[in-house]
Amino acid sequence: MRTAATLADVAATALSAVRTLERYGLDYCCGGSQPFDQACSAKGLKPESVMQEIERARTAGPSERDWQTAPLEELAKHILATHHEYLKVELPALGNRMKKVLSVHGDKDRTTLSRLASVFDSVRSEMEMHMHKEELMLFPFIEQYGRAQASGRPLPPVPFGSIANPIGMMEREHERSGDEMAEIRRLTHDFEYPPYACNTVRALFDGLKALEADLHVHIHLENNILFPRAIALEKRQN
Repeated sequence: MRTAATLADVAATALSAVRTLERYGLDYCCGGSQPFDQACSAKGLKPESVMQEIERARTAGPSERDWQTAPLEELAKHILATHHEYLKVELPALGNRMKKVLSVHGDKDRTTLSRLASVFDSVRSEMEMHMHKEELMLFPFIEQYGRAQASGRPLPPVPFGSIANPIGMMEREHERSGDEMAEIRRLTHDFEYPPYACNTVRALFDGLKALEADLHVHIHLENNILFPRAIALEKRQN
C-alpha cells in the first residue's frame, strides 16, 4: 500500500491519523511537506504498516468532525475557541512556573534552565503576537470568505492583495515556533524529569509537553487545512 501523499495530507484526514503520526514521531506539522513513505522509511518504519494502523484507528474510533468539509468559518472559530484560548491561559501559567523553577533550582542546572527559560520566553512572545495578528488581520477575512462561500456571494476584497500573503507570514512564524519547541524537547531530554524535580518542575515539564502537543494540532489545522482551503477558495473565485 504505497502512497504519494505527504505527511500533511495524511494528517488532514482525521485526528486519529494525527495521533498515530505523533506516536511515531512523524512531523506532520511544520514538516508536513515530506512524502509519507519517505518520512516513514527514514525512521525505519514500514509505510504500509503505519498506514494500516491509521486506517484501523480511523474506523474504530468515534466519528470526528471532518474539517476538510466543515464550513470554513466554523473551522476558524474552532481554532480560536480551542487553541488560541488554550494558549492565552497556558502561556502565562507556564511562565510563572518557569520563574519559580529558575528561582528555586537555577543553581542546580544553570546553563540548561537559563536556556530553557530563554527559548520559552521567545515562544511565548512570538505566539502571543502571532495570535494577535491572526485575530486582528487574517481570521476575520477567512471567516468572511467562509460566509461568502456559504451564501454564494463574491469574496470580499482584502487589503493585502491576496489571502496567501498573510498566510505565508503565519506559516513562517509557525516554522520558527516549531523549531523552538523542538529545542525545548531537546533541552528537557524529551520532557524527562531531572533528579531534583519537585512538584513545580514536574508541572512545568508536563505543561511544556502538553503545549507542544496542542501546538502540533493547532498548526496542523491552520497549515494543512484552513490555509489551503482559503487559498483554494480565493483562486476559484478569481
